[in-house]
Amino acid sequence: MDGVVMQCAHWRQVPLGLAREGWVKSAAEYIDGAVQCQLPAHEAGDHYGLLADVGEYGTALWLRWHGRGEVELVVLPDCPVAAPGPDGEGCCLFADHADQHTWEDALEEASCTG
Repeated sequence: MDGVVMQCAHWRQVPLGLAREGWVKSAAEYIDGAVQCQLPAHEAGDHYGLLADVGEYGTALWLRWHGRGEVELVVLPDCPVAAPGPDGEGCCLFADHADQHTWEDALEEASCTG
């Protein structure tokens, strides 16, 4: 599996109050009850699970958590980086994320649609 980056395996249940708030803030008809961290595999630092696109173009609603501690909703701009080439796939993460873009090193487990 050399060269393949695995998606983070951490999941977090979305607290009901935050799910309601997310539904109001987003353009989504439905908010998942649990989300998986969309970053490459990591143990330390914050985890980010995609909840929904928001009404503004180029932004999305994310659930951010650290370990079993605090969990919050954050609206973040989309990552503007696309893969090289005329048909380059866009990165499915948020602007200024750490580590690799979702299209680098065959990160097959990640997709913008979940």
